[in-house]
Amino acid sequence: MLLSINPDNPQKRLISKVVEVLDQGGLIIYPTDTFYGIGCDVFNKRSIRRIYQLKNRPLSKPFSFICANLKDISLYAQVSNNAYRIMKRTLPGPYTFVLEGTRLVPKLMLTSRKTVGIRVPNNKICLAIVESLGRPIISTSLNLEEPSIIHDTYSSLVETVIDGGVISYEPSTVVSLVEDNPEIIREGKGEINFL
Repeated sequence: MLLSINPDNPQKRLISKVVEVLDQGGLIIYPTDTFYGIGCDVFNKRSIRRIYQLKNRPLSKPFSFICANLKDISLYAQVSNNAYRIMKRTLPGPYTFVLEGTRLVPKLMLTSRKTVGIRVPNNKICLAIVESLGRPIISTSLNLEEPSIIHDTYSSLVETVIDGGVISYEPSTVVSLVEDNPEIIREGKGEINFL
């Protein structure tokens, strides 16, 4: 199913359809501020395994996931005062923050060091989905920018492809806040002068 959703004012009716797919264990392709991604409910192990197979990725390399806001992040990660200040200044935005995970995070989503990568993208469609779902979704990128090409390529592998316009692929900046002092793991989209 291909759904065209307005990137500036996502239609609630269409967001509800996407959430229904996620609730039923389906996979979606959705826009963020840095790429189109493949996602599912972070608590659905079967769907997560489908994404691992699709991406041909070993289970030892967890995906990051998307939260709706800072309050949600604090449910799934240990957030110090300094980390909170940094994230408050930069989110929503093109950053993935690596933090120590809490017990709420499924084991499949934790690294061997018990850390998680968390995003709050500056994309209204993506945030509307996560807010409406009420829990995080997986975030893993596709290297395709055009929704019609994405649909043609992946429609047999996922339940829903969202057309939120063309998005130029540019990875997020990955910042570790595990030791409380920011450490840039990967430079991508987004300023890094917040350190």
